[in-house]
Amino acid sequence: MDHQYTNPPETLELDSKLKQKATLARDVGIGQVLEVEATPEQEKNILRKLDMILIPLMGVCYMMQYMDKLALSQATMFNLREDLHLTGQEYTWTSAVFYIGYFAWSWPSSYLIVHLPIGKYISASVLIWGGILMCHAAAKDFGGLVAARFFLGVGEAAIAPGFSLITGMFYKREEQPARQSAWFLGNCISTVIGGVVAYGIGSIRTHTIASWQLLFLFLGAITAFISFFLIILLPDSPKKAIFLTPTERTIAVQRTLANKTGVMDQGSFKWDQAWLAIQDPQTWFLVLYTFSVNLCNGGITSFSSIIITGFGFSELHSLLMQMPLGAAQVIFLLLTASLATLIPNTRILMMMVNTTVSLIGMILVWKLDDDNRKGRLTGLALGAVFAVNIPLSLSLISSNVAGFTKRSTTSAMLFVAYCVGNIVGPQFFYSSEEPYYPTGMKAAVSGLALGAFFLGGLLGYYVWENRRRDRVFGLPVQMTESQELALGLSRKTDLEMEDFRYVL
Repeated sequence: MDHQYTNPPETLELDSKLKQKATLARDVGIGQVLEVEATPEQEKNILRKLDMILIPLMGVCYMMQYMDKLALSQATMFNLREDLHLTGQEYTWTSAVFYIGYFAWSWPSSYLIVHLPIGKYISASVLIWGGILMCHAAAKDFGGLVAARFFLGVGEAAIAPGFSLITGMFYKREEQPARQSAWFLGNCISTVIGGVVAYGIGSIRTHTIASWQLLFLFLGAITAFISFFLIILLPDSPKKAIFLTPTERTIAVQRTLANKTGVMDQGSFKWDQAWLAIQDPQTWFLVLYTFSVNLCNGGITSFSSIIITGFGFSELHSLLMQMPLGAAQVIFLLLTASLATLIPNTRILMMMVNTTVSLIGMILVWKLDDDNRKGRLTGLALGAVFAVNIPLSLSLISSNVAGFTKRSTTSAMLFVAYCVGNIVGPQFFYSSEEPYYPTGMKAAVSGLALGAFFLGGLLGYYVWENRRRDRVFGLPVQMTESQELALGLSRKTDLEMEDFRYVL
């Protein structure tokens, strides 16, 4: 005899209340989620599929993003500045204007990520930025290059915040640091591969097109090609993941509800959550940290090739000498991400370690004698290590900021700070001080020192707030599945949930 499934009374009541408040996540039915009981084998299989599809997709895309960004610095070794007649601080501004475009589009992008299918929006952004990178080859002067750089920033603005939100949508809190780091590994690898690619292109002898033009065309075409894989495979939500079965899609939603950070709002931007993000102390600690360390990042990204030639390497050879920077990042990323995953509540501590290592490295570049080529190159490699904090900081947002709009707003604010830091940082690298840039080195060292300070402040705030909540509300209680589901699908933010505790 067939038995039709019937929701228990408490589930029906819960479902009714949630629908009345319009707090259900998009594409998620509470009865459907409660109806499925996932086995450990099913969860393991789903996690494997997510890791096999999402992580490589995001990793390759993120690799191309940084290779495309690094291409401007590499192009200086192929006479870009001479061919476009760049003088004074004009090259500095071609670097900075990228982040002005990034900055200008961060807030609209945050809004569109909520309103549009996130997978399709990111795919379109990748296609657009690939086309714009190819347009760099058509630049004839400072104005043309500035325009191309500005719109490249617009095209790339959605990628990192979007990937962070997708990671939070599909992975549990304890799974997120390793996954954020896994797709960010593409950034580290790009420095190694990018140097080899640029060296290879620079070795091609042609009189019909300049090497810097060929570099932009090659990287832009690859980026645009990758976007077609994203359109097909990058999901807008768990229900839209074509590589999961219908049952697996429901389980994919169910397994992340214990995060208590929400899945996806109903296509509307919650202004009350955006205001809470602006008021939240953790937001400002992260914003100030991000701004500070990117005073260093703006200089390293834009001037690394020129700085390395100052160590005594030839222009073409300096492209290969960027590989140690990527190697150092890979080592520290694997080390600190593994420790942060295996040892609970060590994410901020690992970020402080990476920032301190970079601080020491930049001091070596600044203070060692000019003829100490190996020591200064080692210092520059260590100076790039702080960049591996990006996945850890994004995982803090995914784990510690509840409410989809609040989380997307916080992500946007961080990337505004990222842009401003990268706009301001290169301004300290005066063309008259090339290739040693003592003023730029002072700015980089100061930014890293401030970054470590703000991380310490964030750690102190989380510890204080967790203890305050324990004192006021008592220790978090073990919830029933229905209670956990209601909280996970609600519009509540981390500031409104008494049982929410911050991950350190």
